[in-house]
Amino acid sequence: MEKFKDLQYKRPDLKQLRRDFAAGLERFQKAGSFEEADAAFVGFQELTESVMTQLSIAHIRNTMNMKDEFYDGEIKFFNSETPKLATLTKKASKALLSSPFRAQLEEKYGSQMFKDAEVQMKLFKPSIILPSIKENNLGTEYSKTAAACSVEFMGEKCNFYGLLRHMQSTDRTERKAAFEAWAKLYEGVSPRLEEQYGKLVKTRCTIAKRLGFKSYIDYVYLARGRYDYDAKQVADFREAVRTYITPLCEKLYREQAERIGVEKLQWYDESLVYPNGNAMPIGTPEELVEKARQMYEEMSPETGEFFNFMTEHELLDLVTRENKHLGGYCTSLPAFKAPFIFSNFNGTSADIDVLTHEAGHAFQSYYASRRLPLQSLTHSTSEINEIHSMTMEHFAYPYMERFFGDKTDLYRYAHFTDAIKTIPYLVCVDEFQHRVFENPKSKPADWRRYWREIEHKYMPWRSYDGNEFLESGGFWMQKQHIFLYPFYYIDYAMAQLGAFSLYRKQVEGDDAWGSYLKLCGMGGMYGYFETLQRAGIPIPLDPETVKATAAFAERQAMALKEKIG
Repeated sequence: MEKFKDLQYKRPDLKQLRRDFAAGLERFQKAGSFEEADAAFVGFQELTESVMTQLSIAHIRNTMNMKDEFYDGEIKFFNSETPKLATLTKKASKALLSSPFRAQLEEKYGSQMFKDAEVQMKLFKPSIILPSIKENNLGTEYSKTAAACSVEFMGEKCNFYGLLRHMQSTDRTERKAAFEAWAKLYEGVSPRLEEQYGKLVKTRCTIAKRLGFKSYIDYVYLARGRYDYDAKQVADFREAVRTYITPLCEKLYREQAERIGVEKLQWYDESLVYPNGNAMPIGTPEELVEKARQMYEEMSPETGEFFNFMTEHELLDLVTRENKHLGGYCTSLPAFKAPFIFSNFNGTSADIDVLTHEAGHAFQSYYASRRLPLQSLTHSTSEINEIHSMTMEHFAYPYMERFFGDKTDLYRYAHFTDAIKTIPYLVCVDEFQHRVFENPKSKPADWRRYWREIEHKYMPWRSYDGNEFLESGGFWMQKQHIFLYPFYYIDYAMAQLGAFSLYRKQVEGDDAWGSYLKLCGMGGMYGYFETLQRAGIPIPLDPETVKATAAFAERQAMALKEKIG
C-alpha cells in the first residue's frame, strides 16, 4: 500500500459497477456447487469494497478541508448516487437468503450476515432514494455550517474545539470568557442549525413512513442492527443510569468543586479537574505520535504491528486547521485493509485520548480484517465497536508516564472519572432523540425545552451561569451525532460499561487482554448479546450490571484518587 497522500482517487463508474454486479449475481444464482457460489459471492463483495474505498478516500480528503471544491463535488456525487445502489444490496440479500447453499455459506461466514440480509429487505424501497439523497446533502450542509464557525479569542482564531481548550485554564475569568465566546458562536448559528435539524427530522420520518414503519424510532433500531433489544429496554437502561450513576457523578462533581475552590460548579468549570491545571501532554503532535508508537510496541506484538503500519502509511491526520471538519473519527479503506484516524488536536489530554480511543477502533479494524474471511464482517454494531475504543483508553494507563510525566496519576484519575461522568450526558442525548421522534411535529422551542428537562433529570448539577441561550436548552445542538448519526450516542454509554468490565478484569488480574483480542477478532460475525457472551462481558442493559459497574467505578475512582493525595 502507498502512503495515504499518494493514493489515487478515481470516481467509481457506477454504470460499470451495476453491470459487473449483475453478472456476479447471475453467477451466484446459477452456481452448481458451493465453491462456485462462494467464489461469486466473494466477487461481488469485492466490487462493493472497491466503491467504498473510493468513497472513504473522498470523505477523508473532504473532511481535511471542507472548502476543497473537488472533494466537495465528489461528496455531492456520492450523496446523490450511493442511495441508488441500495437496489443492488437488496437484490444480493434476496439471492443470499434463497441460495440452495445457504447452510454452507452460513457455516463459513456466520449467521449474523443472514440476519442482516433479512433486515435489509425491509429497509429499502425505490421510494426512499430521493429522501435518502436529501438526508445525505443535509448532513453535508450541517458539517459545513459547523466547520465554518470561528472567533478571535486571546489573539488566536479559534473554532469550537479551540475554545474548549481555554475552558481548562486555571484562570476562571479566562474559562468564563471562552465559555461565553463558545455559547455566542452556537447562538449565532442556532437558527441555521435548527432549520437543518428540522429538515433532517422531517426527511427521516418520511423514509420510515415510506418503508411502512410506524415511527422513525422503529426504523432506526433495525437500521442500527439492534435486533436483541428494543426502545423499552433502552429506557430502562437510562433509568438505571439515573439511579446508580448520576448520584456517583454528583459526588465526583462536589469533590471537584471543593478541589478547585468554587462554590458552585458551572459548565465552564467542569473540565478543570485540578486547581493547578489539568495534566497536559508533553510534546509536539509528531512527538506524541512517536510516543504512541513506542507504547503500542510495548503493549503487544499485535498492537506494535498495527501502529507501525499506521505511521508508515501516514494514516493519521491529527492537527487542527482552518476549514477542517470538527471532531474525530476512525474510518477504513476496505480494499487495503487499512484504518484511518482523523482528529483535531487542541493541546489537552484529549489529544492522548485520540491516540487511544480512535486507535482502539483502528486496531480492531486492522486485526479483524486480517483474520476474517470477508471485509464486510470486520465491524460489528456500534455498541460493540465502541468497546474496542474505550477499552484501549483504559488499557493504555500503564504507559501514560511517557505522555504526562509527573502528572500521570492526575491524568489517570481525571480520565477515569470523566468516563464515569460522561455517561449521564450520553443518555441525555439518547432520550432527547427519542423525545423528538416521538413528537415529530415538534419545533425548535420544544427541542430546547426537551433538552433542559432531560438535563435536569440526568445531570442535576449542570449550570450555565445564567447564559440565556444555554439555560433555555440550546446545548443540544453542539452534538454532531444528533445531526449526522441519529440514535448512535447511547451506544457509547452501553460500550463504556463493557469497557469498564474488561478494565475490571485487568485491575483484578484476569486475562483482560485475551478477552479483548477475542472481542476484536470476532468483528461482526455474531449478534450483540452473543458477541458479549463469547467475550465474557456482562450485558449492560441489565440494571444489575449497571449497579455492579457503578460500584466498581466508585471503588476504582477512590483508588486512583488516593495516588494523587
